[in-house]
Amino acid sequence: MLRSWSVRATACLAATLAVTLTLAACGTDDEVATPAAPSSLPESTSVSGTLNVFAAASLTGTFTELGKAFEAANPGTTVVFNFGASSALAQQVVSGAPVDLFAAASPATMKTVTDAGDAGAAEVLVRNRLQIAVPADNPGAVTGLADFAEADLEIALCAPKVPCGAAATKAFEAAGITPSVDTEEQDVKAALAKVTLGEVDAALVYRTDVLAAGEKVRGIAFPEADEAVNDYLIAVTTEATNPNAAVAFVAYVLSPQGQRVLTAAGFDSP
Repeated sequence: MLRSWSVRATACLAATLAVTLTLAACGTDDEVATPAAPSSLPESTSVSGTLNVFAAASLTGTFTELGKAFEAANPGTTVVFNFGASSALAQQVVSGAPVDLFAAASPATMKTVTDAGDAGAAEVLVRNRLQIAVPADNPGAVTGLADFAEADLEIALCAPKVPCGAAATKAFEAAGITPSVDTEEQDVKAALAKVTLGEVDAALVYRTDVLAAGEKVRGIAFPEADEAVNDYLIAVTTEATNPNAAVAFVAYVLSPQGQRVLTAAGFDSP
């Protein structure tokens, strides 16, 4: 059983519209169908105060933009973000870190939090897929995923425990390739930095990160990416101190306005 909301949170969420969805499977055996979290508030509900959001590193640009827009639409609200590897953020949530809202880059990392009773039901926020990132001049002449098996190339991947690393593992398995890895990074931003700094010939990162890097890198699509699409999930924590703002922010990022920001950055709508 999930820990109970505060009286204020319960009253707030009882008034919301409850809907049900089934989370799309992303290749993990332990995923389960989860009812959707309430994602709207009565129009009369006040939204203010500080909203603490933990979010996957690959959401940094879009969530920062959405946070500013949310603050502008809700005067008196301040959104504070903590971006990082979803696996590390999940551990912080279950360890009692003060957070109102958690956005994870995979169902598995969200499940860590929901199984511990530290978040309510989650909703699919967006989807993302991998691309090969190489420096703009592509010094390693990388053309596809098979090049990741070349020992003479410098290769960066996300660590297997984080969502971008788990997705990379699926892609390599689908391609029947054993990569020759030189460095494993703790989140996708760190893997991309290895490329932009010219420290590696190639890395596997999300398509959104390639787009955000602009002319600093070149993105190379590959067919096995279709076997490793990540669902991003978002959920209000059970111990949220500002549940009204958390529910309102979920509604905002799932709204047409929020989805336009996310899809413009390269995410796919759920």
